[in-house]
Amino acid sequence: MRLERLTVNKIKIFLTSDDLFERGLSKDDIWKDSIKWQQLFHDMLEEASEEFDVDIQGSVAVEIFSLQAQGMIMIITMDETGEDDEEILYDGFVEMQVRVEGCENLLYEFESFEDVIDLTKKLTSLNIMGGSLYAMNSRYYLLMNNIESAIIEKIAAFLSEYGNPSILSRHVLTEYGKKIIENKAVETVQHYFN
Repeated sequence: MRLERLTVNKIKIFLTSDDLFERGLSKDDIWKDSIKWQQLFHDMLEEASEEFDVDIQGSVAVEIFSLQAQGMIMIITMDETGEDDEEILYDGFVEMQVRVEGCENLLYEFESFEDVIDLTKKLTSLNIMGGSLYAMNSRYYLLMNNIESAIIEKIAAFLSEYGNPSILSRHVLTEYGKKIIENKAVETVQHYFN
């Protein structure tokens, strides 16, 4: 789960499909009024309240965007409390513990090719190879697939250090993105840019 402060009274929460699965929820449960969903929502508001040091009281508006294979995004808008905007307005960003057990594919996006080069240096030093590299909408995407479950969290941690989990599904990327390197992205980038 990842939280991001958008404005004084607006917070974005990104939940992966794995985050939902770990809590025994599917995306379909969101549209039902289930006790599990209410508990998850309550827990997310508590986390946001603690991490951003805000008091979430009164009514909140929730917008939910389902993202096919990647998970969902929730935008929570709170009633304004009348506090001084400059005092609490900042680009807060908190990365929370993410478990990716049971997942064999990781798709991350990068703002620059330099980020991809830096990542591949790190992965190569750890003897982690493979992946397919794509470009789309002025961003680069690395799809790491068929990853052993024993090292998937380790790889996800390094990918998160240089990029962000993509909200695109790999099907959209393979259909509309430009394939740069297939299956050997890490070693190929290192060979040419080391």
